[in-house]
Parts: sequence; structure tokens; C-alpha cells
Amino acid sequence: MDYNNIIVSEEGNIAMITINRPKKLNALNKETISELHAAFNDLNEDDSIRVIILTGSEDKAFVAGADISEFADFGVKKGSKLAQRGQELLFDFVENLSTPVIAAINGYALGGGLELAMACHFRVASSNAKMGLPEVTLGLIPGYGGTQRLPQLVGKGKAMEMIMTASMITAEDAKNFGLVNYVVSQDELIPLCKKLAIKISRNSSTAISSAIKTINANFKDGVNGFEKEIKQFGKCFGTDDFIEGTTAFLEKRKPDFN
Repeated sequence: MDYNNIIVSEEGNIAMITINRPKKLNALNKETISELHAAFNDLNEDDSIRVIILTGSEDKAFVAGADISEFADFGVKKGSKLAQRGQELLFDFVENLSTPVIAAINGYALGGGLELAMACHFRVASSNAKMGLPEVTLGLIPGYGGTQRLPQLVGKGKAMEMIMTASMITAEDAKNFGLVNYVVSQDELIPLCKKLAIKISRNSSTAISSAIKTINANFKDGVNGFEKEIKQFGKCFGTDDFIEGTTAFLEKRKPDFN
């Protein structure tokens, strides 16, 4: 499929999506959100793809925010629909994807950009990265899940501070707060993400999908995460990967998860 705003590439069982709007610092507009949804959906349905890496083009920005020009004249109804549609198409969609998604934060991740990174399953940042949710400077709040996911990652107090001050934090601060897993140089960013993706890809994709569902369940209102874990644990026993994994262990060899 041809895209105007993103580039999709594959290397073995690892796919990479690059948001490619460098003149706009890879800002998210309506078309880009739709293209990202299509790409994630297609890759998730491809059984040969085990891990997806998401990054931004060039070295200045992962995603510097949403394209403000698209909603500057919106009223209450349109604003609510914007957030709802965006969460359904992209942010909640990515969080609940059965294929693991690693965010490679290669520069500014602000507003919707940080919200997109937080929707990914975990994050790696380059040392020049800066992160923040500046929406209150526009008379808004984060509308793509930022008020929910940031406290989950950094705690309520730090999330309150970041959102209310609209301050940017450094990559090292983000690591110390638990927002990103690793901080490396620009040159090391994609290689490290690929190294992590390779390690993930060697494990059971069905078990990883169950793990994603179970971990996410702990953060959903009205869902008992422990009950979800029991159910998903039981389901694993009915998979070919369980047979291969346990057989390989008993035969003292490495499993081959197809």
C-alpha cells in the first residue's frame, strides 16, 4: 500500500513504521492517523511480522504534536469527536495490538506524539529526545489518552506536574521517571530497538499477545486483571506454541515458534 505520510519497511520478521513529515516535525494530522491505523492493522494481520518499531523521520522529532491547524476552529462537539475518533483509530488501537510495538523516540515527542509513544508497549529514547504534554498552553488537555497513560507510567504526582506546567523533560529524566526503558545515542537507537525486537521475536507470539491483553487489563476500569490472567494462562495450554515450548524444554533444545 502506498502512503503519503509514513514509510513502512520490513526486515525479516520485524517491521518499521516511520512517520515521514519532517517539515512539520512529523506532526499528526488526520491523514497520518488514518495511514498509521492502516499500517498497524495490516502488519498485525501478517503472521510473519513479530514486532513493530515506530519512529519519526530524520533526527529532530519523533512526533512534535498534533497538527493544530486542523482543529483550531473546532467547537465542543467536533473536539469531542476528534479525541474519540483518534483514540479508536490509533492510540487505543496500538495499545491493544497483539503484535508488540516499540516506540523509538528520536527527538521531540510532544502532545499527541508523546501520547502515541505511551500507547506503544514500551519506549526507547535517543539522548537528544525531549518529551512533554503542552496542551494546557493551548487551553486544552491531552485528548489522546495522555491524562490516563502518563500517570500509569510516571505516577500521579509527576503526571500532574508535567501536564499542569506543560514542561518538557529530558530523555534521562524520562528514564528516571519510568517513561522510557532505555536512553542511547541517535546512532544506537534503531540498532537497540532491533536487538530488543529480535529477542522478542524468538519467543511465542501467542503468549506475548496474551501477556499484552493481561497487562493492559490491570489498567481498565471494571476489569479484574488477576481473573484475566487466569483465563489467558489457561488459553495458552491450547496453543501449538505451548506444545513446542514445553517439548523443546524437555528435549533440552531451543524452541522454534513458527
